[in-house]
Amino acid sequence: MIRVAARIRSLPAYPFAKLEGLAAAARTRGVDVVNLGIGDPDLPPPQAVVEAVREAVGRPDLQGYSASTGERSFREAVADWYARRFGVDLDPEREVCALIGSKEGIAGLARAFVDPGARVLCPDPAYPVYANGATLLSDGTPIVAPLLPPDFLLDPDALDAPGLRLAYLNYPNNPTGATASRKEFAAYVAAARDRGILLAHDLAYSELAFDPADAPSLLQVDGAKDCAVEFHSLSKTFSMTGYRLGMAVGNADAIAALARVKAQLDSGPPKFLQWAGAEALRLYEGANPPREVRDAAETYRRRMDLLVRGLAEHGLPVRAPRATFYLWHRVPGDGLAFAEQLIGKGVMVTPGDAFGRSGGAYVRWAVTQPEDRIRLALERLAD
Repeated sequence: MIRVAARIRSLPAYPFAKLEGLAAAARTRGVDVVNLGIGDPDLPPPQAVVEAVREAVGRPDLQGYSASTGERSFREAVADWYARRFGVDLDPEREVCALIGSKEGIAGLARAFVDPGARVLCPDPAYPVYANGATLLSDGTPIVAPLLPPDFLLDPDALDAPGLRLAYLNYPNNPTGATASRKEFAAYVAAARDRGILLAHDLAYSELAFDPADAPSLLQVDGAKDCAVEFHSLSKTFSMTGYRLGMAVGNADAIAALARVKAQLDSGPPKFLQWAGAEALRLYEGANPPREVRDAAETYRRRMDLLVRGLAEHGLPVRAPRATFYLWHRVPGDGLAFAEQLIGKGVMVTPGDAFGRSGGAYVRWAVTQPEDRIRLALERLAD
């Protein structure tokens, strides 16, 4: 028998793969499944981005290998966007790295900094890649830091855990929709600098904050570049999940280490997608997003209001999030049992334990379906 590595045996099943399996089984029974489980935007990318891809894919000069760190033109566009959007100055040569989606960079950073047995702070609940695809696949040890209601903010004292090498942050937060202020970020930066911890901040949902003030960059804090790398992508901002294009920015030494990992594993995102991604970032006017990004955020807000009202009408009062298209909802009893009941009715949500042990009594809803589908899901919930 061929044996897989111990690190693979230690991995739990990727929760979204299981969800898709349950949904597929329901569809084979003839059930029309309303998928509110996975955060894949149903809205199209801006038309200008689609046109840019069409143009770029036909250019002979954009067909070859890219550098592992990405094309200089894309990295300059990222630096320019950060300057306009957050007032953060970045050196595109040393402090920016293109990614094949931010998920790849989040895991790659751990490969650069986590030795076998090294301790990595992982919030709970959280995007499972921090503990699994990053920490466990690097033979590290996840140290769980609970995020407690109602605000789901990481306690800076959690960074006092002995021997931490790396700590993951994510605000606006998946799955809770929580936000953090620059004051909270300053406390995390101060604690990390004092202890020699590298902070990895996942900023994927900044442009889906219903008030832009609720989504600062960690790098806006003085001294953050001494100890932090921030991840972003075009997936949620521009509805470009399938394009797999993101960026890591921040501490130059950490970016260089990530680039060394990437040099062994990939040749960067496709050139033509980087060219189109740069065009997307240039759609911003100063700090202001283009109409399509504003309209998408407003669409998700309306859908969220509809879902929150509908749940309250069914006797399930919930607190609306300040950002993201996710609703983190405490349910009566067990979240997994609740989700499995809903699948039987043709509604898919994500059970909260997919995001960690503290999520056992929760489910996560993603308002990535039109309003009529959300209404249908609420009607089925009444059953």
